[in-house]
Amino acid sequence: MEQVFFHVDMDAFYAAIEVLDHPEYREACLLIGGLGKRSVVATASYEARKFGIHSAMPMAQALRLCPHALVVRPRMERYHQMSCMVMEILKRFSSSVQQISIDEAFLDMTGTQRLFGIPREAAKLLKQAVHDETGLTISVGIGPSRFIAKMASDYDKPDGLCRVSVGKEIAFIDAIGLKKLWGVGKVTQQLLARHHISTTAELRSYQESTLQTLFGSSMGHYLYQACRGIDPGIFSSEAKSHSISTETTFADDIRDEETLLEVLLSMSHEVMFRSLDEQQIARTVSLKLRLPDFTTFTVQTTPQATLYSAEQIYQIAKHLLAQKWSEGKPVRLIGLALQGLYSGTRPLQEELFEDPYQKKRKLEEVVLSLHKQGKQVIKAANLPSKEE
Repeated sequence: MEQVFFHVDMDAFYAAIEVLDHPEYREACLLIGGLGKRSVVATASYEARKFGIHSAMPMAQALRLCPHALVVRPRMERYHQMSCMVMEILKRFSSSVQQISIDEAFLDMTGTQRLFGIPREAAKLLKQAVHDETGLTISVGIGPSRFIAKMASDYDKPDGLCRVSVGKEIAFIDAIGLKKLWGVGKVTQQLLARHHISTTAELRSYQESTLQTLFGSSMGHYLYQACRGIDPGIFSSEAKSHSISTETTFADDIRDEETLLEVLLSMSHEVMFRSLDEQQIARTVSLKLRLPDFTTFTVQTTPQATLYSAEQIYQIAKHLLAQKWSEGKPVRLIGLALQGLYSGTRPLQEELFEDPYQKKRKLEEVVLSLHKQGKQVIKAANLPSKEE
């Protein structure tokens, strides 16, 4: 049976929700993020992207590119609420939904043709369901592997639908080219250019051993497989032991601490609100870093204290980052996960005195409950300020 995977990507997710809630923002160059000196862009609307703005770009730089942009602070609880709605719709189409961030997920659609029709028809039904029930648009990529599906979802955004059939992988790779080949950023493109490699076809002319000699073992292996449309295993299925995770791949390698911390802050809120929604408590926090040469580090810790709140997770994530990263080292991808989960709303072993983070968790639970009722919470929904 032919394997079929969908990659669902919610279009400019944070910005789209702000427009949904505030129709007056429509057509505006909308930037989601803070206004502090060290703030970064969390999401840019498609109108803003025309000016060269992208996520993780320093806000000051974005405003230089587009001085008339409208800046709105993130409301993570509201975004989480909408993410949950979309994920519930996805689960109606597949029993195997792998959420990889607040606005992305893979669906294993193998063997679902009798239920939803051929893959393209199933994708149309899925897109229509999401739009009808949430007012949001999604882009769907269809492929024989998660790797191909991931790139296909980006091919015709926004509101896109692209299918790459078995046997068409290399043709698709050549069509998108090196600049759109997932994992090949500007730095990697520059390295390839030094060896006069400017197309995926030229890259395929090199043997794997030669690429590993030129670019290192990890990157050489990755490039050899990627340019042939072979899934390098970057998007492997989730482990049997449940975890709640999210990750971000940067358009440009990130070298400064403030940007990484800003992203970790957002991620901490995302994974915590997902754990609250699933009524799970985690034992372990795990951090993943991937460098431009595809070397990947994972570090984790299991604190004695119960993990109660987003702020607590963020503080732990900061310490984990300090263990594996030093200022100036380029980062291609960063991920954060909660592991060792158990069901419930109370810790397995109660403390004699209430943990200060426990009060924060109660507040986050209240905010999540209000959002599930469709009520807007302004102050509590904002990310903690880092603009001092």
